[in-house]
Amino acid sequence: MIELDLSGEHAVVTGGASGIGLECTKALAVAGATTSIIDRDPAGTAVAKELGATYFQADVADEVEVDSIATRLEDSDAPPSILVTCAGILQRTLPPDELTWSEWDRVTRVHQRGTFACCRSFGSRMATRNRGAIVTIASVAGIRSGPLHAYGPAKAAIMQLTRTLAGEWGPSGVRVNSVAPGFTMTPAVERGLADGTLDSKTVANNTALGRLIEPAEIASAVVYLASPLASAITGSILPVDAGYLAAADWGIYGGLRD
Repeated sequence: MIELDLSGEHAVVTGGASGIGLECTKALAVAGATTSIIDRDPAGTAVAKELGATYFQADVADEVEVDSIATRLEDSDAPPSILVTCAGILQRTLPPDELTWSEWDRVTRVHQRGTFACCRSFGSRMATRNRGAIVTIASVAGIRSGPLHAYGPAKAAIMQLTRTLAGEWGPSGVRVNSVAPGFTMTPAVERGLADGTLDSKTVANNTALGRLIEPAEIASAVVYLASPLASAITGSILPVDAGYLAAADWGIYGGLRD
């Protein structure tokens, strides 16, 4: 039987106080890793205490704040060997001419700049130590077209960044992969369902498995990619989407067969 054991590893999870990030923090801890959370939410202090994690309140797109945390943890007894970049925000589904520059900049800053800032600070230090695993969080919105003119391109950029960093740090023993979630029952998606931006039946009907995804299912894929079980995998994008990418185009032919 193959066992997944991350004992002795130190995992840093951005956006780890809620949603997918919270589930990743929990799953990594269950696997035996020491965990640290970076999040802007002040409520993260209580979450981290409950999980036995170290908490840092910071803006992931602020490279000075991020680098300060990375330096502090690098000098600890167990410097980070795993980084999961979950911090993110959604955007409104607006036409380009109605999407304000401030919203576009905010979404791009958190996803694209924030992911790079965290990878740059933590990944470069892992490379110096010749070991480590990074898992970025992308999205199927970065693979298929949709009315998300900031979020989708930013997630596409994360996937390309994942590939370039895998090439950059592979010779130094650092693996870099990405998980691309489909429609996942996070608080943000739940709000979208509640206000009518999304329709659960429509989403489900456009997936091969006929359902949305639970955050814990994304976390399982993240822990796998961060673990020695994925020791030969780097530069890969793993969709965890209940078959959304496989099924969406079937609508042209009348939909999936019952």
